[in-house]
Amino acid sequence: MDFPGFDPARDIRLVFSPDERLVGFIEVWTTAKPPVHPWIWGRVHPDFGGLGIGTWLLQWAEAHACRVLDNLPADLRFAPRMGTYRIDAEAKKLFEDRGFKHIRSSYQMRIEMDEAPPVPVWSEGITLKTGGHEEIPAIYAAFEESFRDHFGHIQEPFEEGLARFTHFMQSDGSDSSMWFLAMDGGEIAGISLCRPESYEDVEMGWVNILGVRRPWRKRGLGLALLLHSFGEFYKRGKYKAGLGVDAENLTGALRLYEKAGMSVHLVFDTYEKTIRPGREISVESLPE
Repeated sequence: MDFPGFDPARDIRLVFSPDERLVGFIEVWTTAKPPVHPWIWGRVHPDFGGLGIGTWLLQWAEAHACRVLDNLPADLRFAPRMGTYRIDAEAKKLFEDRGFKHIRSSYQMRIEMDEAPPVPVWSEGITLKTGGHEEIPAIYAAFEESFRDHFGHIQEPFEEGLARFTHFMQSDGSDSSMWFLAMDGGEIAGISLCRPESYEDVEMGWVNILGVRRPWRKRGLGLALLLHSFGEFYKRGKYKAGLGVDAENLTGALRLYEKAGMSVHLVFDTYEKTIRPGREISVESLPE
């Protein structure tokens, strides 16, 4: 299924060895609207390090990302971002040599369950239901409101964001029986959108998105959704669960996950390079 706004032939470069082994790749994602922080993702096989492959790929990626500059308002700051796990010293040196600076970190958190997790406690008036594909627009609206306080969030046209979200929700491995919606009457108050397995470990369930809309925060709804998700994983024979979180999350999510029994498994560092200074439109802090 094609991802809206992303063209593999245009936005990916591959490097092969003389014996036709894939030894490196890089992707440039300018799908956000507006694309002021293109996401660059690439890797080089460790057997082929030190040959300049990573440098060439990153040089191409920077130039490719800059193609959108002419379509951005001239006053907006433009700064591509990329990242790697903290243990990858070589990748971080490459980023820094190219002028990228560390701006943020995130955690992959995990829990291992020796027994079924505690039964969630729902606040008064809240019921739980499983979402369906026909509810994706409403789920997306709840997602947008839940995450507008998060670092890096950019408000964008609803229909364009919905198209990408729909693709994400309908991608390979999705399972709508694990789209959990906390309802207050007819309104979605919170969401836990899960995958039955993570991309890197088929034995581990994955919480893709956990969010609570502003009017329903501080009522224990996030914890209840998380515990319910853990319980569903456990019922399906998945005794490990994971998720990703901003290490400096502006809404206190890290404390919630620790309260639920999760701990940090890996640290991912994000880097950024300012190509054009200007007005920053992504969320960096909460309003006073």
